[in-house]
Amino acid sequence: MNAAELFSYPFMQRALLAALFTGLAAPAIGTYLVQRRLALMGDGIGHVAVTGVALGLVTGWSPTWTAVVIAVLGAVLIEVIRERGHTNGDVALALLFYGGLAGGVLVTGLGGQSAAQLQQYLFGSITTISAGDVIVTMVLAALVILVCVGLAPQLFAVAQDPEFARVAGLRVRVYNVLVAVLAAVSVTVAMRTVGLLLVSALMVVPVATSQQLSRTFRATLVSAMALGCLASVGGLTISAFASYHATVAPGPTIVLLSLAGFVVTWPIGAWLRHRARLRAPFADEPVGHDVTDTHPHDHGPTCGHVAVRHDDHVDYVHDGHRHAPHGAHYDEH
Repeated sequence: MNAAELFSYPFMQRALLAALFTGLAAPAIGTYLVQRRLALMGDGIGHVAVTGVALGLVTGWSPTWTAVVIAVLGAVLIEVIRERGHTNGDVALALLFYGGLAGGVLVTGLGGQSAAQLQQYLFGSITTISAGDVIVTMVLAALVILVCVGLAPQLFAVAQDPEFARVAGLRVRVYNVLVAVLAAVSVTVAMRTVGLLLVSALMVVPVATSQQLSRTFRATLVSAMALGCLASVGGLTISAFASYHATVAPGPTIVLLSLAGFVVTWPIGAWLRHRARLRAPFADEPVGHDVTDTHPHDHGPTCGHVAVRHDDHVDYVHDGHRHAPHGAHYDEH
């Protein structure tokens, strides 16, 4: 069976759309989580979303929407705990891990639901996604992408340096809560694609891969979204063709393909960083100067010193060499 015939089936078309939007949205918000050193936050939210899924299965409501509500509440709670300093982020994430997962399994059992139904959300079941779920996934993913791209300068400023952002007039608390809510929405968007237990990988691994080759935040954001999309669509396609010979789940295939991309790019990134250090070995070292009365040699482009600012009325010394007063300029030394 060729690709054209495979994707002519309605269930594969629905799966392809879900994978495409999930692959774009998850790394978009994951970029900000990685920037804030909260790479495991997706795991914590994914575990607490299990309780939301269980409530949906027991009550007969849509598991997607109940998972969204519970995940958002859990994400806001962890952000409040972190901000007020009652406990650190690691402990708060651990609470979400254990309480969310245990609560979901308990509620599922009390409601008389089978574990097989819950497993569709734990490990993903993208090929069984309904048309209604696809629409919900597309709408929520589009919302996440729109906010992450549209508010990129503000979200980056808050994630990079909260104190500077606060001084600049940004409402840091509001933006932090917004990132937490977007992460919760992304988790529920991706739960049918890769599953709640693997969703954090799709949020973090494409970002880590992008960072190997990108040197700016905007480039990292765009390339992470592209890599996430390639991993989602590629993993779905590989699993579909491989299923003719063995049982291959799309969720783990997507994650493993994303990890393979990181393995391939990491040596390249390490080599590029090594080259950058060789080109500018002293770029981060401050240049110190002391006043002195001697000047052992003349400075020029080939003397091997870092460029030093000279003013008209101040004498400096660098590495024991005095710089006599002269016109303001930079010497390449």
